This record gives sequence, structure tokens and C-alpha cells, in this order.
Amino acid sequence: MRTTILALILLMSTPVWAEQPRTTATQIRAATAAFLEQFAEDQSEKGYKVTFEPSDIDSRLALAPCSSEPEVSFTGDPWESPRPSLQVSCNGSRPWRMYTTPSVSIEGPAVVASRAIARGERMQKSMVHVATITLNDSRRGFVKEISDVAGMVVRRPINAGSPVTPDLLEAPNAVSRGDHVIIVAKSGSFSVTSRGKALADAAIGEQVLVENLRSSRTIKANVVGPGRVEVPM
Repeated sequence: MRTTILALILLMSTPVWAEQPRTTATQIRAATAAFLEQFAEDQSEKGYKVTFEPSDIDSRLALAPCSSEPEVSFTGDPWESPRPSLQVSCNGSRPWRMYTTPSVSIEGPAVVASRAIARGERMQKSMVHVATITLNDSRRGFVKEISDVAGMVVRRPINAGSPVTPDLLEAPNAVSRGDHVIIVAKSGSFSVTSRGKALADAAIGEQVLVENLRSSRTIKANVVGPGRVEVPM
């Protein structure tokens, strides 16, 4: 009798999840494959080709049962690495979380150099063309439109056939040290203009010190165009 009561107590105290099938490595790999397949379909609609291979998972892995399909999400940017991290998780009564690193390749159009381009050259459309490349081979990004590089200045040499990445370019100076510029002092719709002299080189969007030629005062202004700066009133 005592043995029967003890057996009943042990049975009642056994967690329900222990009687349910565990989540296996095969299920986790299938969940990551389905997630990556959906990612590939989404990018295909935008003109990109995605190929992938889910990472291998130890076949001995057995996690707590999940009442629904495991949730999968990127924790690493697939556009910046061919081995982005994926999080697989279950939010049921016995929550768990694990990470995998599949192989992901994203191919698509990007601007590449048609010839070797030297440091300091001003980019022209004839120097580049659009080609299909693997876009996530590095963390340096890519440029999709030729119009986005035309007129930019090359910061470092670019080999023929190499992608033109944003870090290789910089905006040309809109004002150079010693240039005479138009200073526009604005307050709402009211503005006053005067003449000044730039004390440094600067591109559009940057700040530069300018000497007001009328007052001889030095002011800090925002470059808004070639030979044109603005200051708030």
C-alpha cells in the first residue's frame, strides 16, 4: 500500500513536459531552413538572389517540448556577413533559446570599378558599371546606383572590378580655404546676405569657419552649396 501511494505521488509530481516529445535537432534545423527560405523569397521580390545552408546541429540535442513552432530571427545582419547569427527560441511553459550560424549568400547589382581608380580622382560615370556581385562578403556595404557615386572624390585606390563601397568615397569640397563665399544669415523666412572668406576646406553639410569681410568677425557656418554658407540669426 505504501509503495502504491509513493508511486502515485511520483507520477503526479512528474512534469507534464517530460511525457511530451522533446524538440529535436531535426526540428530546429527545419525551422531555420523555413525561416531562411522565406527570407530568400522576400529578397527575390526586391531583385536579390539568396542562397543558404542551415548550420549543422548536434543530433544528440534534445530541448524541452515547444507547444508551437520555434521562433527564428536574425541576431546578426545577413547583409554584413555570410555567417549571420540566428536565434531559435520557444516561449512556451518551458522556454528555451539557442543560436546557430548558417551560411547565407546574397547576390545582386552593385557599382564596380571599370578600371583602376586612383586616390583623389573625381568619380565619373564612365569609370564604373553595375555588375552582379555577392553583396554580403564584407561589412563595407555597397552602392547600387551609378548616380550615387558620380562627382564623389575617391579616398583610397580602387582596383578594376572591385566594388565601389561608401567608405571609399567622400563628397567634394564645396568651399576651399581662402575662397570668397556668400554668408546667409537666416531667421525663419527673413535672411540677410554678406560676403566672407572660408578659413578651411569643407563639403556640403559640414561646418566651416568663415571670416565676415564686412565686420572682420570669425563665425562658424554650415556649408549649403558651392561657395555658400548659412548661419542662424
